[in-house]
Amino acid sequence: MPTSTPGPGPQPRTPAGGGDPAPPVLAEVVRSGFVEGRHRGSLVLLDPDGTPELVLGDVTSPVFPRSANKPMQAAAVLRAGLPLAGERLALAAASHSGESFHLSLVRLMLDEYGLTAGQLGCPPDLPLDPVEAEAYLAAGGVRERITMNCSGKHTAMLAACLRRGWPLDSYLDPAHPLQLLVRETVETAAGERVAVSGTDGCGAPLLGLSLTGLARAFRAFVGAGEGSAERAVADAMRAHPEYVAGTRRADTWLMRAVPGALAKMGAEAVQAVALPCGRALAFKIEDGGGRAVGPVLSRALSMAGVRDAVLDLVGSAPLMGGPVPVGEVRAAF
Repeated sequence: MPTSTPGPGPQPRTPAGGGDPAPPVLAEVVRSGFVEGRHRGSLVLLDPDGTPELVLGDVTSPVFPRSANKPMQAAAVLRAGLPLAGERLALAAASHSGESFHLSLVRLMLDEYGLTAGQLGCPPDLPLDPVEAEAYLAAGGVRERITMNCSGKHTAMLAACLRRGWPLDSYLDPAHPLQLLVRETVETAAGERVAVSGTDGCGAPLLGLSLTGLARAFRAFVGAGEGSAERAVADAMRAHPEYVAGTRRADTWLMRAVPGALAKMGAEAVQAVALPCGRALAFKIEDGGGRAVGPVLSRALSMAGVRDAVLDLVGSAPLMGGPVPVGEVRAAF
C-alpha cells in the first residue's frame, strides 16, 4: 500500500470557552451489576482502503503513541544501515516483558556490538511483566537498564550509531542524526507531520501523532513492499511476537492467533493494530487505564471481522470479589 506524503499534521488542541468536550465512554467497570466506573477515550477504525470506517472521539488531534511508535523507530534503525533480522529486529521494536529469553538476547546483542549496559540511555527498571518482576526480585535481582522494557530498542539504536559513526553519548538528543531519521520515518508512515514532541519514559524522543495517523502507519507497515525497512519490521514482529511483548501479553496472543496481524501497545493505554485485509485501528483511553485496553481492543477487532476465539484471548477483564468473579470491565460502544 502506498504511503501518503506528510501533510501539516494535526494541531495541538487549544481549549476555548468551556474547554474540549469529554471524549465518549469506551469501557464500563461493572461490579455486581452496578456500573462503578467508566473509561473515556478516542478510537479510529480504518476500512480496507484506508478510509475511516468508525470514529469515536477526537482522532485528528495529537496523542503520544508511546511505545506504539516502536515499529517506526525500528524501521529507522534499519534505514540507518543496521542489518537486523528475526528475533533481534523484533526485540528492537519491543516493550519486552523481561523474561529470561528477552534479557539473554539483549545481553547477546550488546556483546555482539561491543557495547555495555552502562551505555544504554534507558533507566534501570524491573521487568514489565508482574510475574517476571516477582520472580526477579525473589531471586535477588535489582533494577537494571537491561531489564527495562525498552532495552532492546536502545541497544539497536546504539548499534546503528556505531555502524554509521554517529555519536553514542548523545543518541537520544532529538537533533541527533538517528532521531532525525526516526522522525522522518514516523512522518512518512503516518502521512502527517509530528505535531507535538516530548520525552518518553525510556528517555527517547517522543513524537506525537493523531490516532488516524498512527493507524495509517501500522497499515503502511503491513502493506509495505518486500525489501523495505517497514516490511522487514512487520515481518519480524509477526514471526516472533513473543520478543515484541512476552508470553503473557495480548500483543503476542493477537499476532499468533491472526496470521498477518501487526499489534503494538503503548503506555497510558494506547493500542494500534493492522490486519492483513487492510483494516487498521488505533485508540487511546483518556485516563491511561490499562484495564480498559483489552475489552476495547476486543470490541474493535470484532467490528473489523476478527473471529470470536481471538477476541476471548485479548478481551477478558474480570473483576473479583475475593476468589470469585463478580463483574467485568466491558466495552461500551
